[in-house]
Amino acid sequence: PDYNRLQWLARQNVVDRYLDTINRITGRSDRIAPRKLMRHFNEQLLLPLPLVADLSPDHYARLVEQLPVTSPIHIHTDTARYYPYGPLAAHLLGYVQSTAPDASEIPDDGIKTFTFNTKLGKTGLERAFNPLLSGTTGTEIWRVDPLGFQETRLQMLRPQQGEDLITSIDVDLQQAAETALGERTGAAVALDIHSGEVLALASHPSYDLNQLSPFIPRTVFDNINERGAWLNRALQLSYPPGSTFKLISSIAGMRHGTIDASSVHDCRGIYRLGRSLKRCHARHGHGETDLAGAIEGSCNVFYYIEGLEMGIDVLSAEAQRFGLDQPTGIEVPFETSRLVVPSKAWKKQQGRGGWVPGDTANTAIGQGFLLQTPLQMATVIASIARGETRTRPTLQALAREDALQVNHGGEPIGLTPAQTRLLWDGMERVVGPDGTGRLVHIDDFRIAGKTGTADFRAHGKEVNLAWFVGFAPVEKPRIAVSVMVEGTKASHTYHGGSTAGPVAKDIFLKFIEQCPERAGLPTAR
Repeated sequence: PDYNRLQWLARQNVVDRYLDTINRITGRSDRIAPRKLMRHFNEQLLLPLPLVADLSPDHYARLVEQLPVTSPIHIHTDTARYYPYGPLAAHLLGYVQSTAPDASEIPDDGIKTFTFNTKLGKTGLERAFNPLLSGTTGTEIWRVDPLGFQETRLQMLRPQQGEDLITSIDVDLQQAAETALGERTGAAVALDIHSGEVLALASHPSYDLNQLSPFIPRTVFDNINERGAWLNRALQLSYPPGSTFKLISSIAGMRHGTIDASSVHDCRGIYRLGRSLKRCHARHGHGETDLAGAIEGSCNVFYYIEGLEMGIDVLSAEAQRFGLDQPTGIEVPFETSRLVVPSKAWKKQQGRGGWVPGDTANTAIGQGFLLQTPLQMATVIASIARGETRTRPTLQALAREDALQVNHGGEPIGLTPAQTRLLWDGMERVVGPDGTGRLVHIDDFRIAGKTGTADFRAHGKEVNLAWFVGFAPVEKPRIAVSVMVEGTKASHTYHGGSTAGPVAKDIFLKFIEQCPERAGLPTAR
């Protein structure tokens, strides 16, 4: 006789007998296929063996009432997450999955016929703070019969509840950011300028976390995968920052001494560099343009000339001062390290040949090899507002005393008061009547910002990116915002001012509504 086959038949008969009992009580017709039973015994330890899942309240009540106390069939209550806001902040919160515990958590006493499932954070805050949130796992040790079914409980260690985690996310700002992004692909980040607390961090496309608990159905997984919705575009993917990088170019030029209040260039819409023609986005040019005007109108020609004057070494060094070559260190996992601040040495290491003037010109306007995340650009604009070179974002809510004493690890930007006024004047003019970000303008609320539109190759297609970064209120900066909207089709013609700008405006408007005193506006008493 085939003893191995007889062994599996015996096990199947035992399982079917218990399932018959359950089905008689519930009126269901649950079965466990032989293949599933074999996989369980071969890939896991013997116990527990789940017989029926997802009991209705009625079925649960019937089983509790009718199953004998001495029955080896035990009813276990599992946990499932409930998310009242559905897809809101899905990438930040993350999700959990049932998994076998670490081997070190199983008593090392030779009893290896059982295991137990536990919840493990897989992404987002659930993963980053899993030890804090999970507490201590409990265990039970049972004596079992020769077939592996429970007889007597020998030991039980009760679990210890985990601790609470209070995040810095403002649910109203998060909702405003996600609503403003709509169905478009992109990301939006809002930071507290002084503490670095993340007030909102949105990424689209997203998913409903309720569909991932207590487990992820295959159809749900495939749908999220096909839409590219697993990715947190605020920090997992990097993009050319476009003209938002011109703020770094401006600071580099002023610190290097090549840009000052008297720097003026005549933009005719085209700049000849060697045998190539490099264009400004304004077809007929901006005419005579100084720094503030170049920021206001996002004049490429001004930055081609100034970038070539200061050179790539100066540009790269300034970008690195602002930490654009390093991840921010935010608590959630999987932040990309694919951050590129190009230099002569970098290009050589990449095997892309020698550095040429065109590379410097492209870098000065935020194109070329540059790659940054929306979160990185949010830290840049927060740093500029605070007059320092670094901002460390955090998702943990800070006590007021702690928030006032945060050391971001940077240094003073190094601009004189006159240079700072020149930079901020141009940024404030961006959201003025003639600026590229005029759609962001809010009456009686001063915003300093910069738009950006960049070319980007994704999925084998040339698409464009729309950017806006800004802070407010200018007289006492409190909130910094970074928005990136990604074109996913060649037909998309997104622009920083008209596409990303309105998303930032909605975040600013919600900030004013929720925190009028922090926005510098009068409040009713």
